[in-house]
Amino acid sequence: MEGICTSCLYSSITPSIEYKSRRKLLNTIQKSRSLSTRICAVSSVSTVQTPSEKTALLVKDISRTSALEQLDIERGVCIPFRKYSPESVRNKVLESRGQIFSLVGRGIEIVWSLGLYWTTLVYDYLVGRDEEVVPFRARQLRKLLCDLGPSFIKAGQVLANRPDIIREDYMNELCILQDDVPAFPNQVAFNIIEEELGQPLEAVFSKISSETIAAASLGQVYRATLRASGEEVAIKVLRPQIEPIIYRDLFLFRTLASFLNGISLQKLGCNAELIVDEFGEKLLEELDYTLEARNIEDFLENFKDDPTVKIPRVYRQLSGSRVLVMEWIDGIRCTDPQAIRDEGIDIDGFLTVGVSAALRQLLEFGLFHGDPHPGNIFAMRDGRIAYVDFGNVAVLSQQNKQILIDAVVHAVNEDYAEMANDFTRLGFLASGTDVAPIVPALEAIWQNSLEKGLADFNFRSVTGKFNQLVYNYPIRIPERFSLVIRSLLTQEGICLTLEPDFKFLEVAYPYVAKRLLTDPNPALRERLIQVLFKDGLFQWKRLENLISLAKENVTKLSKNPAFQGNNRGTRKHLKNEQKLDLTDTIKDGARLFIIDEGIRRQLLLALTEDSKLHIQEVVDVYRLLEDQIDVPSMALEVAQDLPSVARDILLSWSSSVLSDRSDR
Repeated sequence: MEGICTSCLYSSITPSIEYKSRRKLLNTIQKSRSLSTRICAVSSVSTVQTPSEKTALLVKDISRTSALEQLDIERGVCIPFRKYSPESVRNKVLESRGQIFSLVGRGIEIVWSLGLYWTTLVYDYLVGRDEEVVPFRARQLRKLLCDLGPSFIKAGQVLANRPDIIREDYMNELCILQDDVPAFPNQVAFNIIEEELGQPLEAVFSKISSETIAAASLGQVYRATLRASGEEVAIKVLRPQIEPIIYRDLFLFRTLASFLNGISLQKLGCNAELIVDEFGEKLLEELDYTLEARNIEDFLENFKDDPTVKIPRVYRQLSGSRVLVMEWIDGIRCTDPQAIRDEGIDIDGFLTVGVSAALRQLLEFGLFHGDPHPGNIFAMRDGRIAYVDFGNVAVLSQQNKQILIDAVVHAVNEDYAEMANDFTRLGFLASGTDVAPIVPALEAIWQNSLEKGLADFNFRSVTGKFNQLVYNYPIRIPERFSLVIRSLLTQEGICLTLEPDFKFLEVAYPYVAKRLLTDPNPALRERLIQVLFKDGLFQWKRLENLISLAKENVTKLSKNPAFQGNNRGTRKHLKNEQKLDLTDTIKDGARLFIIDEGIRRQLLLALTEDSKLHIQEVVDVYRLLEDQIDVPSMALEVAQDLPSVARDILLSWSSSVLSDRSDR
């Protein structure tokens, strides 16, 4: 296997595996790193002293590895059936003389338009009015991007979440950039639907809306009724001839980016072509509705046992690459709090469901909705939260999820140097970057937020400070994390619309606490231990806080009307959600206490530190848990696990004996 990287191995052995199966297989391969011995990573440059030497070495290293390979490395995943690659884009736009002429004409248009705008910025700087005209120039940029078409609209929406590339005042203006484009004619859309179906509209639909429900730069949506079943469906139709336009613009983007690599390496620690590749990859995914159908099916699979989340069903037999038919969601817009209350839905309970669903996507599934604006999230009349539009989703590998949890643990423990290292491991900083100057800035941001207290903490204020840090240091925000940031900010905004006094972290932190206490994942068990021990001392108060917050999460969730359903699955889930399921946690804790000498010593010291027995702390913890656990049942569970524990003790003892003998 030598000389074969995980990405290449994965690509070569999975030529026909569906999306969900491919993701599961990837996790298996990632856990078996020994299959691959070649390390596909940019070499460390920690010994380079001068910026010019560092840039030169980065250019040399990056030239050995394509931008897409770098993305796969930092993501911890790879995509074996890539719709986007620089080579495929180039081949498509240069395959005929007519396309070449079109490319040249479009290139002149782009260079002329952007050149004129750049000239005005230079003039403003020379006459000393660059700061005072920023609002006007930001509006100019937004209008310019709209005029240049769908590729630039999408690029502007990406830039609205990239403080590493543009300054905050321009970002704020681009945040209002919408896919506000005229709908294309109904007859053109209906012809596309018939081509994909292979039969007349009337044969499949008994009714279809005469006007579009929504129109965007890449497609538009109609409402219809299936003739066979009478079910209401949404039909999403791709804009005609959009793909050649997107390919042409992506080729020009990448060509222009090649001239900016030197600047990008100095400012962001990566070349500009990598940023274009990230953008192009996501954009071309949105042009293929078969990928969106797979996304919907993945979300359905992830939330199949969660009675609080509604994901629309996709009609595969009626869908194709240009048409997507899915279940119609008849819900209440999340910007109308009164309508939600009128349906008898508890706002706090609904918000808890929404935040928990978002955090499950991010930290549990690693597949999350990248565009949860108010038009894509609805409140169902039974209290569930519903998502639509799955064209823009992002995947976080198991490795990335674990690093994110590490970052949370390091933040709790106020270990800012390790937080900075987490940024490098996630791809925010180039490998080998000296994190020392960034550590004090991270500490200042986090301490300032903590001083305000949990009640006044909000993502927007923290993100504003983080944006300044990103703009001042060579930090790049990877595309998937720009989507994470946008997703969290958007959902916090929706929450504040429904409840002006809502505190996102007051819901998010209890979810994280519950996850740390109840998730059987060994990696999370390790993080729980890291949270509970600081400088070798057991944090009794922190354990009490975790239990209290986790119980709070359970209480808020159980208020949601979605839990009051009459079907068996809902009743079972309600029973599970009314109490903290700490069975596995306690069993694992007992196992660790018996087997792990280091943990055993630390816990015994925790009970006797400061020359006194900490009986009261144990009693306080028990009082918090006494209504959550059935002690006899729990004791029976632990007793049943004793044979397995005894086996592990014997294996550990025999391993130590063999190790001692080999040392002699």
